[in-house]
Amino acid sequence: MKAIRRFTVRPVLPVALQPLSELARNLRWSWHAETRDLFQSVDPDCWAASGGDPVRLLGSVPARRLAELAEDRRFLRRLTVVADELRDYVTGDRWYQTQTSEPPAAIAYFSPEFGITAALPQYSGGLGILAGDHLKAASDLGVPLIGVGLLYRHGYFRQSLSRDGWQQEHYPVLDPNELPLVPLQETDGSQARVDLALPGGRRLHARVWQAQVGRVPLLLLDSDVEENDLGERGVTDRLYGGGSEHRLLQEMLLGIGGVRAVRTYCRLTGHAQPEVFHTNEGHAGFLGLERIAELCDRGLDFDAALEAARAGTVFTTHTPVPAGIDRFDRELVAQHFGPDAELPRIDVERVLGLGMETYSGGDPNVFNMAVMGLRLAQRANGVSLLHGQVSREMFSGLWPGFDADEVPITSVTNGVHAPTWVAPEVFRLGSRQVGAERTEDAMTVGGSDRWDAVADIPDGDIWELRRSLREQLVLEVRERLAASWRQRGAGTAELGWIDGVLDPDVLTIGFARRVPSYKRLTLMLRDQDRLMELLLHPERPIQIVVAGKAHPADDGGKRLIQELVRFADDPRVRHRIVFLPDYGMAMAQKLYPGCDVWLNNPLRPLEACGTSGMKAALNGCLNLSVLDGWWDEWFRPDFGWAIPTADGTATDDDRRDDLEAAALYDLLEQRVAPRFYERGQGGLPDRWIEMVRQTLTHLGPKVLAGRMVREYVDRLYAPAARAHRALNPDTARESAGWKARVRGAWHRVKVDHVEASALPTSTAELGATLMLRVRVDLGELAPDDVEVQAVSGRVDSEDRITDASSVPLKPTSGPDDEGRWIYEGPLALDRTGPFGYTVRILPAHRLLASPAELGLLAVPSEETGEGAGVLMR
Repeated sequence: MKAIRRFTVRPVLPVALQPLSELARNLRWSWHAETRDLFQSVDPDCWAASGGDPVRLLGSVPARRLAELAEDRRFLRRLTVVADELRDYVTGDRWYQTQTSEPPAAIAYFSPEFGITAALPQYSGGLGILAGDHLKAASDLGVPLIGVGLLYRHGYFRQSLSRDGWQQEHYPVLDPNELPLVPLQETDGSQARVDLALPGGRRLHARVWQAQVGRVPLLLLDSDVEENDLGERGVTDRLYGGGSEHRLLQEMLLGIGGVRAVRTYCRLTGHAQPEVFHTNEGHAGFLGLERIAELCDRGLDFDAALEAARAGTVFTTHTPVPAGIDRFDRELVAQHFGPDAELPRIDVERVLGLGMETYSGGDPNVFNMAVMGLRLAQRANGVSLLHGQVSREMFSGLWPGFDADEVPITSVTNGVHAPTWVAPEVFRLGSRQVGAERTEDAMTVGGSDRWDAVADIPDGDIWELRRSLREQLVLEVRERLAASWRQRGAGTAELGWIDGVLDPDVLTIGFARRVPSYKRLTLMLRDQDRLMELLLHPERPIQIVVAGKAHPADDGGKRLIQELVRFADDPRVRHRIVFLPDYGMAMAQKLYPGCDVWLNNPLRPLEACGTSGMKAALNGCLNLSVLDGWWDEWFRPDFGWAIPTADGTATDDDRRDDLEAAALYDLLEQRVAPRFYERGQGGLPDRWIEMVRQTLTHLGPKVLAGRMVREYVDRLYAPAARAHRALNPDTARESAGWKARVRGAWHRVKVDHVEASALPTSTAELGATLMLRVRVDLGELAPDDVEVQAVSGRVDSEDRITDASSVPLKPTSGPDDEGRWIYEGPLALDRTGPFGYTVRILPAHRLLASPAELGLLAVPSEETGEGAGVLMR
């Protein structure tokens, strides 16, 4: 019989065991080995059955066992030590508290998904895992972050395979009371809520749940409440589910409702109000509108409120392609804002203007969430150096006239949270070398360029570690593969072959990620005969473990999975290549350490960062990857291999895939496998071990989330907080008024004439100086409103300046009768080769974060330019 109602009965812990509840509710256990060991000792069988989830564990341990533990002095001593250590961790000073400047009092970090632990399945892929690692690293560093997201009742789907290898999706219902969450409570004991106004006088209600991620609170909004109609209850049903209006409501709840949840949390707990708001991708972009509305309620007009809100906002873009950005129909957005819906105090046209694609090639009838995110944030970044470059080019239309490298989007390369992703065996090896405390500091705070202590670890220890991790993976794969085949309908009698799947002494390659087409799951199948030869090589075989999920609506991705599964089902190779369904954090934590090589072969430059290879590297796994994302930035042949790319414009898609697959096979056959199987005099693969050592020494400190969060604090959060403090109501009005005045007068600004002093010789020589004299028309503006610059550098065959540098020129006279000014200054010829210069006029104000912020500039016309000095070749 089926229950008509479901609820959770919580255990009553003996008084002596009360600290177990506190430990279970703080998700630090997910990356703190001593806490997990303590919970495992409560009841090893229940711990295994719970999937390593302390909340589920405590709900299933028999009362008799709890009574025994309450009298177990040894267990109680361990419990006291671990509980005291947690209290010290969450209250003591850490890296952030030692900063001598005035960093932000608090930062609110918004993301549509968070991958903290498999016990809280609120993530689909890299974006969520990155957000989870960001929160964990912020906690380790003592950064006062508040996380904000949605609580999806079905999370992301669970994946299985049909008999013929087709992806099947399952959506188990999650009960918040069975998750490591607590309700955020009002002073009267009721659960805290936020509301949004909907068209037609309806309202969307959401409860606020709280997960504690070490020191960092994570607020999750849940629309499955009785006051909502059925449609509104389903707003937070699935991650990235539903149609366009469903997604719009999710993003309004995340952004607008999220700010309201933060205000509620700070009111109830006394937590400092955020000075900085960080939106992780454009999904939370509406948070800027809510903050503008807050400021308008305090007496600012829209333009001044926009200036004040922008000053403290950071926007991180994660997509390298326009197709990865949420875009909504303009009319749909218009229906949900204004007098009869949300934010009635703000003119709907101002809202629509923020998301309008006003640039060449844009669609004026859509509302672009990334465009709004960039317009509402004074600071923006991509997630690797290459992705920063791609983003500047992709969004350059918002800053017309500026070269792509001047678009104000910087980059902070992603990192991964080492305590989450490093195998305990790797941590213990480091602890034996330098001590547990130094190892923990190295993996969390970071700060060093190299981990030189790795050089002293004996080769034999490294190789034994790698084999042990590989053996653990083999056992894990066999167990998961057997479960998958049973789900596909196989009987036990059919599964004897699984005991021979994979070999702990064979070179093991991992490939696991989401399955959009650009990640090219099946590139390895391009020449199946050649792949089969590599898998079955008599002396140097390889074995491959593959995992990944396709989006439920992506039939193309599902076909890729099916193609790979059918190849892996072939009895000739199924002991050498496997596909594991239901890729998630629990699987990943075994997969990364157990592989010898991590394979990544996306279409360059479509991998914004790609952090899976970072997690593998921290465990001594070598990367074999296309030069994309972070690998483009940090690759060295000392510790990995680069797959050549065939991305010339004359190469069609099929030809490119053929060439890159052939390059992959060649690398595996001629360089990777021989290096793994080659033995030195001591019987060990000395050159392979040295590459593992170089990976740990050089990549280890770079790929840390601690390094990433420290960069965010120094380069983005701290400047944003200073700008936030500078934009009080008076300066916000001043900034808005100045921008309006400059925009209104800019059509009159122009460069009238440029002249340069003659060179002392007929040939320009390095170190010579030209004196420039420029006449400009500023119209209604004054020299204090602008900066006149000389821009110079090498020129290409079409006289475009590359590797440009700029120097300001100074006004020496003016205005004349026609309102024109004379600017002068020296121009040093500081580079050899083809050289050129130009001049330009930019808006200038002390409150601008970037000269390009307004997207305005004036340059010489072609007529002016032709008489404006010389090009030197």
